[in-house]
Amino acid sequence: MSQPYYEDTSPGYGARPARAAFTTDAATAGLGGIWRFHLSPAADLAPDGFWADDFDDSSWSLLPVPSHWPLHGHGSPVYTNIGYPFPLDPPRVPDENPTGDHRLVFELDDSWTREPAVLRFEGVDSCARIWLNGQELGVTRGSRLPVEFAAGPHLRAGRNVLAVRVHQWSSGSYLEDQDMWWLPGIFRDVTLIRRPPGGVEDAFVHAGYDTSTGRGTLRVDAVTRDGAEARLSVPELGVDDLPAGDTIAVEGVAPWTAETPRLYHGVLATGTERVTLRIGFRTVAVEDGQLRVNGRPLLLRGVNRHEHHPDHGRALPAELDREDVLLMKRHNINAVRTSHYPPHPRFLDLCDELGLWVVLECDLETHGFSAADWRGNPADAPEWAEACLDRIRRTVERDKNHPSVVMWSLGNESGTGRNLDAMAAWVRERDPGRPLHDEGDHECRHSDVYSRMYLPHDEVEAIGRHAEPPLDDPDADARRRSLPFILCEYAHAMGNGPGGLAEYQRLFERYPRLQGGFVWEWIDQGLRQRTPDGREFFAYGGDFGEPFHDGTFAIDGLLFPDRTPSPGLAELKKTVEPIAIRAAEGRGDGRGRRIRITNRYDFSDLSHLCFELALSSDGLPVLAKPLHVPPVAAGESAEIELPVLPPVDGEGWITISALLAEEQPWAPAGHEVAWTQLPLTEEEQASRRGTGPRPVPAPRRRPDGRLVLGSGEFDGRSGRLVRLGTMDVDGPVLDLWRAPTDNDRSASLWGPPDDSAVRWWRQAGLDRMVHRVDEVADGPDGVLVRTRVAAAAQASGMTVEYRWAADESGLVLTVRVEPAGDWPGGLPRLGVRMAVPGRLGQVRWFGRGPGEAYPDSRSAARVGRFSSTVDALQTPYVVPQENGARADVRWAELSGGDGPALRMESVGLPRFSLTARRWTTGDLESARHTTDLAASDRLFLHLDVAQYGLGSASCGPGVLPAHRLQAAPVTWSLRLSACG
Repeated sequence: MSQPYYEDTSPGYGARPARAAFTTDAATAGLGGIWRFHLSPAADLAPDGFWADDFDDSSWSLLPVPSHWPLHGHGSPVYTNIGYPFPLDPPRVPDENPTGDHRLVFELDDSWTREPAVLRFEGVDSCARIWLNGQELGVTRGSRLPVEFAAGPHLRAGRNVLAVRVHQWSSGSYLEDQDMWWLPGIFRDVTLIRRPPGGVEDAFVHAGYDTSTGRGTLRVDAVTRDGAEARLSVPELGVDDLPAGDTIAVEGVAPWTAETPRLYHGVLATGTERVTLRIGFRTVAVEDGQLRVNGRPLLLRGVNRHEHHPDHGRALPAELDREDVLLMKRHNINAVRTSHYPPHPRFLDLCDELGLWVVLECDLETHGFSAADWRGNPADAPEWAEACLDRIRRTVERDKNHPSVVMWSLGNESGTGRNLDAMAAWVRERDPGRPLHDEGDHECRHSDVYSRMYLPHDEVEAIGRHAEPPLDDPDADARRRSLPFILCEYAHAMGNGPGGLAEYQRLFERYPRLQGGFVWEWIDQGLRQRTPDGREFFAYGGDFGEPFHDGTFAIDGLLFPDRTPSPGLAELKKTVEPIAIRAAEGRGDGRGRRIRITNRYDFSDLSHLCFELALSSDGLPVLAKPLHVPPVAAGESAEIELPVLPPVDGEGWITISALLAEEQPWAPAGHEVAWTQLPLTEEEQASRRGTGPRPVPAPRRRPDGRLVLGSGEFDGRSGRLVRLGTMDVDGPVLDLWRAPTDNDRSASLWGPPDDSAVRWWRQAGLDRMVHRVDEVADGPDGVLVRTRVAAAAQASGMTVEYRWAADESGLVLTVRVEPAGDWPGGLPRLGVRMAVPGRLGQVRWFGRGPGEAYPDSRSAARVGRFSSTVDALQTPYVVPQENGARADVRWAELSGGDGPALRMESVGLPRFSLTARRWTTGDLESARHTTDLAASDRLFLHLDVAQYGLGSASCGPGVLPAHRLQAAPVTWSLRLSACG
């Protein structure tokens, strides 16, 4: 039996040479829209002759193109991270190979028959065979890369028939194992483009910039049909009729950077065609151990971006590319790695226009071969050489004219091998003006940067100090140590997290060799689904009945699937902000305090920003005024004297904000770029007076056994508070457990297998603690309850004392916890929980906000007064888990419905963290999707003095030692009162 074409390791056949994507004035016809579609479960069951003009497709389904057919009711999506969803037997694929036949009938006028034309596919997953009016044009593989076929000889006036057979599995699938949904289909644009005689076949813009002279150099190489002459005009620069291939110097150009994305509009013209070019002058090089653009080193504040939409998969609506770029710019992100394939070309157009550094990655990943110890890896096997070279050629040729693209990436997680070497050699010859990245090239044989994934902070610091473990080859070791270091992936944004972003950023800013990195990843790859009763949730691996899948691992983004920013994105914005505002030593001449402002932009001064100062007292505004800051140059600092501020009666805070002074293409005037808060010193605050609350009578026992103390009633046997004023309550009692986060459940990438935080916590029984009451006593000072909290089969436990006192303001609870025994894994949380009436759905608090905060993810939470609803306090992680904590709460009030409000106050330090929700921790832990959470008629409150950090152990390092919660004696106090 002969090998089917879809199992051939070649790139395909019939395609025209790869070229740059450009805008032309030649006629085009978009062929997107509604096509006829038929799905066969196997290639050999697909209908024969469907490409014929007279084939009857009237019984076929209708399918939009671009699209993925599994998202339109034809088959099901499959998600895997590393393992292939078919046997590892290259280049063979299963007999069960879903095959989608697509047909489109379209009309053309007779002008299309007079000149050559090409049929262009921007993306087809994974192998396609194409016929036009019954004539085969060819076969293509390379799903996320464009391909063109000569169409002119087969076009006709009037009715035309385009037929495309797409196989889900092919030899190309072995090169596309990219941690995403396997979604077949014609998922990008299909276009018919007229190619006039003497027209432009290809163009390559070379636009460099010399920082020492401020001069640009410009050359456009062109390939034309029939050897026609092409000439360039750039009116803004006075360039007129420059022959293609000629180099000129251009005086006084403004360089292109991601901070100042200056583009010049040019036209490359022949006698029959005009091609529009957007030209950005910049020079990229690795010099003096750093990645530099226009002579200055970059600090990449980046994200990895998969193309994803919860309804359309990778067939993104055009407006979402712009939405993504705007969101990135507004969150201080300056770089994108196009993981792990070239995106739709319009995304790069936006990066050019609005300003983002781009690491452009080839459509190549063979990660699943790691299961076979990389035996047969296409990155090294000779039979795959042409396929690998074809992919990098199509990548570079399509996107070579984008100034935003500052580095080519050969692919991702494909090991090492001679084919990667050949790809690197081809790129260096074709485009020596951009450095090369190769994630798997840890010895930097051909990479121009040293790139790693998910390294712990201490290893990153060692690399920053050039103190990483040496390579065996001294020459290779010396070369690697001379190169800049970039984390191509770090801070796995799965579920609640990532933690540790601020610590990474401090390392990047401290060591010049460390030039930043790319957070994994931009968006949760959840697919929108609905329950039978119509409630929306987002599906992940296994939700479609796949026998083999990687579950929730696709849910690891800074955006939720509907593009709602997660708390992780707010944290990233704060930690990578390009202006640092810190307190400076000493006082100014006017005796006001001084601040130090450091400009961490790579190129821009601060003239595009205005600064504001706001003073608050106990979270309430006192004054706001502009603050004069000079236009500090990039990389420089200045000290500013603040005005002398009036004393305040309460807890005082100064907030300083850096705002856009004028509207930018990516954000309105007033958009906040950076901020800091400084507490007032004691001398800056008015002295506080007052006698404090007066005590109330001692507790008394009622005939029913209940203890009454002030406004509280206690169960006489358990000592639990059961009523506060007229409000029924239950608790508070010690709580040590939280619904595990994705990071809690996972072992650190760099630790022992299965060594997750949850394993230690469950081993200690923290999810099944029982409470024993040892004493309930009442006396003149209040109520004392002594308990021991421990788990079955465990000797370790917690001795807990609850001391209740009362004053005219409410009940004061002092909790003292004394651990006994060993607690090697630490604690998830330490606090008390209680249940209160469900009507209390409105929340006000003075503390950190407005969003959630955890020990290693709290930079974005500022001190102030905030209000919300209990429902809005919840962070709707696609996979339910611990969420919603508001940190450093001084006081909080819950109100709503008929009845008093509940007020909770910190009494001294430590302050508490508030979590309020309508379901228990057990409910949260057992839910697979948000729709599994059913609201109770009660609210469940957690008042914590500490929680374990978040870390990034779902794919990376765990929680740093400073943010782990160890068992230790602790005492804290709260005041509870019913008010209003």
